[in-house]
Amino acid sequence: MSARVLVVDDVLPNVKVLEAKLTSEYFDVITASGGEEALARVYRDSPDIILLDVMMPGMNGFEVCRKIKADPLVAHIPIVMVTALSEPRDRVEGLEAGADDFLTKPVNDTALFARVRSLVRLKMMMDELRLREQTGNDFGVIDGGGTESSESDKGARILVVDEGQRDINKVTETLSDTHEVLVEHDAEGTLQRAGVGDLDLIIVSLAATAFDPLRLCVQLRNNEVTRQLPILSLVEETDTERLAKGLEIGVTDYLVRPVDRNELKARVRTQVRRKRFQDRLRSNYHESMAMAVTDGLTGLYNRRYFESHLMNAVSTVQDGNKSLSLLMMDIDHFKQINDTYGHNVGDEVLRELGVRILDSVRGVDLAARYGGEEFVVLLPDTGLGVAVNVAERLRRRIGSEPFGVSTDGGSLPVTCSVGVTSCEPGEDALALVKRADQALYSAKNSGRNRVVVIDTNGSEISHSYTAVSA
Repeated sequence: MSARVLVVDDVLPNVKVLEAKLTSEYFDVITASGGEEALARVYRDSPDIILLDVMMPGMNGFEVCRKIKADPLVAHIPIVMVTALSEPRDRVEGLEAGADDFLTKPVNDTALFARVRSLVRLKMMMDELRLREQTGNDFGVIDGGGTESSESDKGARILVVDEGQRDINKVTETLSDTHEVLVEHDAEGTLQRAGVGDLDLIIVSLAATAFDPLRLCVQLRNNEVTRQLPILSLVEETDTERLAKGLEIGVTDYLVRPVDRNELKARVRTQVRRKRFQDRLRSNYHESMAMAVTDGLTGLYNRRYFESHLMNAVSTVQDGNKSLSLLMMDIDHFKQINDTYGHNVGDEVLRELGVRILDSVRGVDLAARYGGEEFVVLLPDTGLGVAVNVAERLRRRIGSEPFGVSTDGGSLPVTCSVGVTSCEPGEDALALVKRADQALYSAKNSGRNRVVVIDTNGSEISHSYTAVSA
C-alpha cells in the first residue's frame, strides 16, 4: 500500500532515518523541519499521514496537532507522534490534542510500518465517506460538516473481551461512569453479543490463551454487522509481532499493558468519536442517495433513477428471454385542479396518488414520478396480459374513492388514464417509453379514465372504461 507520508522533525538525522525506512517500503516521503513548515506542507501537499516530532523549537508537535485537528479541511489526516517522550501523561496529552498514536524513539520498524499502513487504510475509507458527503452537499440534499471532535463520546456501549478479571475490572471501573461496559470471556459469546449490532467499541486482549484473539478480530472484520466496529486491543509492550499482525488484520488501536486509566479514557474517547463520525457520514450518504433518486413530493423514485433503472431492466430482456412491461399514467384534468383549488391542493393530490400507486403494485415493481402529473410503473417479469390487469387495478384504485384534500368539501374525485405496453428482445428503452406514451396519449384522447394497450407491433389492441361517480 503506497501513501504520502509527511515526516516532521527539527533534527535532520532523525528525518533521514525515517525517510530511508519509509522509502524502502515504497512510501512517498515529504519532510518538514518545524511546525510552521509542517502546516504549510499539509495544505500544499495533502499527505495521507503525518509522523510528527513533539519537541521542536517554536511550535511544538502538540500545537501543530491541535491546529490540524481544528480545521475540518485537514482534520481527517492521521497523526502519529514520534518522540522520545514515553510517559503515559505525554501520550495522553498527544491523544487529547488529536494524535492517533505514539511511537517512541528509536522507532521499531515493525511497529512503524504496521501503524502507518493501518492508519492509511483508515484514512482512505474516511476520504471516500467524506467525498460522498461532499457530493451530497453539492447536490444540496444534505448539510454535512464537522469533525470527529465534534461528536459526543458519552454513553457508548463497550464490550470488553478477556479471559482474566484483572484488566476487566480495571477497564470497567475506569469507563463505567460515562459508558455502559459489557463483558465476555470467550470468542463465541463475543461474536453472538457483537452480532446484535448495538456496540460502539470492542476491547480485546491479545494475550488471551483460552481463545485465539487474532482469529476473533478476523471474524469480527468478516461479519457484515461488525465490519466497521472499532477494535481496541490490550497488548504486552514486548509483543510487537502480535500487535503488528493485529493492526494488519483490522485492529483499530491498541493500549500497552499495564493499563493507564487516563490513556484508556483518551483512546476510548477517540475511537467512539471516530465511530460516531463515520456512522454519521454513512448515514448522510445513504440519505443523500435516497434523496437523489426519489421525488421529494410523492416519495416515489424520480425520473433520473427510473431512466437509469430502465436501461438495466431492458438489458435483462435482451439477455435472458425475460418479460418486461411498462405503464405510463397521467392524472385527468390536473391543470383544472391546480387552477381551481391552487397548487397546494394539487400537491396533496400528487402525494395521495403516490400512496395509491404503491398500494397497488408489487415490491419488485418500480414506481416513479416521470414529471408533473405523469407517473410510470415498470413491471419486471410481467407479460402484457398481466400488465393490463395491473393497470386496470391501478385505475380503479385511484378513481374509486375521492382524494382527501384541504378544500371546503374535504375531498376531490380524481381519475387517471393509463397506457400499457411491453418490451421485446432487442428493443431499446427509448422505443419502449415512446410506445407507452403513445398508449397514454390514446387513452386521454379517447375520453380519459381508461386503459389503452399497444403491443410490440404498435397496434392498439384493447382499452377499458368504467365511469366513476363524483
